[in-house]
Amino acid sequence: MKYIVMLGDGMADLPIAELHGKTPLMVAKKPNMDYLAQHGAVGMTKHFVDNLPMGSDVANLSVMGYDPRVYYTGRSPLEAVSLHIDMEPDDVAMRCNLVTLSDEPEYEDKTMVDYSSDEITTEEARELVNYLGQFFNTDALHLYPGISYRECLVFKHAELGTDCIPPHDLTGKPIRGHLPKGTYGTLCADMMRRSYDLLRNHPVNKAREARGLRPANSCWFWGEGTRPALDSFQSLYGVKGSVVCGVDLIRGIGLCAGMHAPYIEGATGAKVTDFAAKGRAALKFLREGSDMVYVHVEAPDESGHAGDAKCKVWTIESIDKEILGPLMEGLRADGEDFAVLLTPDHPTPVPVRTHTPDAIPFVLYTSRRNAGPSALAYDEESAKATGLFVAHGPSLMKKLISEDF
Repeated sequence: MKYIVMLGDGMADLPIAELHGKTPLMVAKKPNMDYLAQHGAVGMTKHFVDNLPMGSDVANLSVMGYDPRVYYTGRSPLEAVSLHIDMEPDDVAMRCNLVTLSDEPEYEDKTMVDYSSDEITTEEARELVNYLGQFFNTDALHLYPGISYRECLVFKHAELGTDCIPPHDLTGKPIRGHLPKGTYGTLCADMMRRSYDLLRNHPVNKAREARGLRPANSCWFWGEGTRPALDSFQSLYGVKGSVVCGVDLIRGIGLCAGMHAPYIEGATGAKVTDFAAKGRAALKFLREGSDMVYVHVEAPDESGHAGDAKCKVWTIESIDKEILGPLMEGLRADGEDFAVLLTPDHPTPVPVRTHTPDAIPFVLYTSRRNAGPSALAYDEESAKATGLFVAHGPSLMKKLISEDF
């Protein structure tokens, strides 16, 4: 028996006027997702937890079967694991986005134009981060490059208590009143101000602007936490797992859980990624001994944050055609029985452009039998209509592995 978790990050949405009052899931052509809905158990659940951040860290821990109330220690340390940063128990890590701010003279008067700097390339970001490190790195803190706009800052022998706001929550909004506060708030805010002065005329940014791209002209710190400690996935669920993803956060969760989680060439963690490469990698891992693959695609979430409804529809169709379809066809050709959990981690509605705490639609499917309650299609309204609601999101993983649905 093989198991697939097919996760479209932020895939759930609200009705959109541009889509004639429908959601991207309702509009997208997705025959494989709809097939699962027609032959599986369809319902709604939530992966966010009260009093914890509404982020993909919390939500993906839940989808992976880890109760965030027990296991969550912050977002950035999970990314640090993926970057092979050796953290001590009393070190504190923070995410550092390379963002685009507007050009008002006073830093506090600027607006968050783009939390991803037009999805800056990893190579460009690395050059900028290494440059900033010449000014910022000390024995007490160190800035590390990551993938694209997602970097990492580590405070040595530090304390928690810095209050920061995710930059994607500020898209198109003034940053005044939203700079870091608390333990290292003053230090972080000063570094952010200085980063603008250092980066705005950097050759990388001048070259980007000459190509019509937004400059990565400031750091933005958020998502503090301490070194995580997860029980191994195999010890909890009795199966050997692999992770297919393009972002350090998800790869870090997988590594902390003892899963196989290599870098996938072409997997960018952006709106445009090599969907087919993810599908090929997932099938390869299953054929080479993994019992379960956790396939995470960031593209719907990035499209939601960008307010791009058409792109979000396209990403859903690409997941269906280039990942889910080939995975199912390959396992059928191998004569393998398989079960699928199809789900977002949370909504990232195009009209809102950030995460919301609303329930999300899921499907649990097994090739051994039909399950219910089924639906004609996989989307928010069809899932609500079945009346099935799973209150405890982490329990879906156990249901998948045990086929208890």
